[in-house]
Amino acid sequence: MARKWLTKLAALSLLTTACQSQHQLHEADLLFHVTSSSNPITDVTPDMIDHVAIVLSRDSVIEAVPRRGVTLTPLDSLRRQEGYYIIGRVRRADATLSLLNARSLLGRRYDALYLPDNADIYCSELVEMSLTDSYGRRLFHPVPMSFHDASGRTTDYWTRFYRRHGMAVPEGRPGTNPAELSRRPQVRIIGRLR
Repeated sequence: MARKWLTKLAALSLLTTACQSQHQLHEADLLFHVTSSSNPITDVTPDMIDHVAIVLSRDSVIEAVPRRGVTLTPLDSLRRQEGYYIIGRVRRADATLSLLNARSLLGRRYDALYLPDNADIYCSELVEMSLTDSYGRRLFHPVPMSFHDASGRTTDYWTRFYRRHGMAVPEGRPGTNPAELSRRPQVRIIGRLR
């Protein structure tokens, strides 16, 4: 699996120059944020990817972000963030239905606890709930969540984080994360956006 992803990244570097234009974005494409520095999310997931947004138009995305929840964001504001974005095109995604689903979730609060059984939504959960095929079937399904590092140890950050909320770390509960979504077979990485 890691070699397949490295091959995707090698192909991505060849496409970088050709795909930096926002005019090459399609509705319902995914933008995966690749950060240049580690953080609690990248410490427990691969590839330094810590966020994902859904392309609404050439000028905006729908994303779930702390303090703002599910919101519309101008594409240009993404370009001003550190790191860069890789563009993922989702096979069989019906853009009209998917964006209708995403728009119906606008205004929902951000799920800082990353739990599947509440009304709040985190970034990759927004993708999971929104993207469908032309029959309305979801294209992404939850996988067991992981809050441990490469050695298999739950990181101190997540242990303390959930303890502050009076909870055990939800290791293995169903969920998603941006890096894992970027590796799904239905996602084709087509370029880089800066």
